[in-house]
Amino acid sequence: MTDRYAVIGNPISHSKSPLIHKLFAEQTGQDISYIAIEAPLNAFSETVERLIREGYKGCNITVPFKFEAFRIANQKSDRAQTAQAVNTLKFEDDIHGYNTDGAGLVRDIEKNIGVNLKDKRILLMGAGGASYGVTLPLLETHCTLTVANRTAEKARQLAAAFKGVRASGYESLAGEQFDVIINATSSGLSNELPPLPHGIFAKGSLAYDMMYGRETPFMAFARANGAAIVADGLGMLIEQAAEAFYIWRGVMPDTRSVIKALRS
Repeated sequence: MTDRYAVIGNPISHSKSPLIHKLFAEQTGQDISYIAIEAPLNAFSETVERLIREGYKGCNITVPFKFEAFRIANQKSDRAQTAQAVNTLKFEDDIHGYNTDGAGLVRDIEKNIGVNLKDKRILLMGAGGASYGVTLPLLETHCTLTVANRTAEKARQLAAAFKGVRASGYESLAGEQFDVIINATSSGLSNELPPLPHGIFAKGSLAYDMMYGRETPFMAFARANGAAIVADGLGMLIEQAAEAFYIWRGVMPDTRSVIKALRS
């Protein structure tokens, strides 16, 4: 019998997750179906309850429901607990919540892009849900992590939640350089650029935007200001999906072929 899964968001029509999981299933021989569901903004928990009643085995969660998914999960992984956000639900005896975003980010940078994060000076831009989700996996690479936000107080709140994170406003970054700069803000959606000072990219540095599908102002700024490698977040999307697939099915798919397929 085919096991059913879904991704829930609002909006959701742009999601590549159904295609990604279709490719994972074909590659691994898993008998699953996977669809995209747009939940009403005020009816996320009702949507999850309906899926459980209909026999679904799990679902992915995207904007804007990750914090609500955390609240309805009865059992939470350590990373979900730390992030206070959930992007993967597994339905067994209870509702189990996981956060695979950080693992996906680290795996994409280290495995696919080939940048070892150990001892790297990393700047994480933004202090919202995306940043909370990736902070612990980044720290586990033994990097030096700074979080910057337009509202410095939000950066300080994030830093207070994680031992070893330094908080900063953008204006305080003048004169500093970083080996890896990660844009976890939504600035690319409005074609805006976080106010980074010039000279912030160290020699051989990586600029990474979690958005994917087009050149963002941050990526263009990085190319013009000395970043050696500029990458979007498509690999992160696929790697975090692979982590969710493994949680559900116990099989880790090969992501390189899927990244190649979606790039083409």
